[in-house]
Amino acid sequence: MSGNIRLLSDTLAAAKAEGRSALIAYLPAGFPTVDGGIAAVKAVLEGGADIVEVGLPHSDPVLDGPVIQTADDIALRGGVRIADVLRTVREAHEATGKPVLVMTYWNPIDRYGVERFTAELAEAGGAGCILPDLPVQESALWREHAEKHGLATVFVVAPSSRDERLAEITAVGSGFVYAASLMGVTGTRESVGTQAQDLVRRTRATTDLPVCVGLGVSHRAQAAEVAGFADGVIVGSAFVKRMLDAGDEAAALEAVRELAGELAEGVRGIA
Repeated sequence: MSGNIRLLSDTLAAAKAEGRSALIAYLPAGFPTVDGGIAAVKAVLEGGADIVEVGLPHSDPVLDGPVIQTADDIALRGGVRIADVLRTVREAHEATGKPVLVMTYWNPIDRYGVERFTAELAEAGGAGCILPDLPVQESALWREHAEKHGLATVFVVAPSSRDERLAEITAVGSGFVYAASLMGVTGTRESVGTQAQDLVRRTRATTDLPVCVGLGVSHRAQAAEVAGFADGVIVGSAFVKRMLDAGDEAAALEAVRELAGELAEGVRGIA
């Protein structure tokens, strides 16, 4: 079965045709439980997110700040497995028809088996993977299997990336480019910063792929700001924090659905 890279590309193109950025949400699988995590992913998609990234919880996340680390720890202590991540992808996609990617560090895929993981992700209806710690020069095996199964390979670029390095990364990526708005880990911030706009400009000079910005966006005004120069606005920690702060699961679902609606208005330029 082929994955949904085409659905991902079509969704980003449709947002561009509407004169806006796409809203991309992130939530880890298995948080607060496997079933609760599936419900939360559905809620953000129903609330207004165009695309969702399902995080594969990891014990040593190099990109994730304390909020997502807390959620990952809850998921891992709850016994989440790769099968649960794939189930989350399947049920969220089947319920909404929207693109669902997995964001994961390389070690779990390497141990699970690249061919097995890509085949099962495609079978679940996945659109691809974001791989923040897989070096481009070591990615050939992954890209071979991802392409065979119709999955996007999304690489992360940072403000420290030189123009030559940007060109190397974007030449082999697919789906979109994940532009980290600043140096550091994920988390909500008061300002996204001017580095993000410059990084988008430099990345676009190397590729026709959409460039989507993450790290730091937490509310409607920031989403609107980033939407002014990026093809997609990626929000993760703000969703997780809403869930952590909620009193119970019902309140958590309502909180993330409401935030998705607010951010969806932001990327559409609605004050």
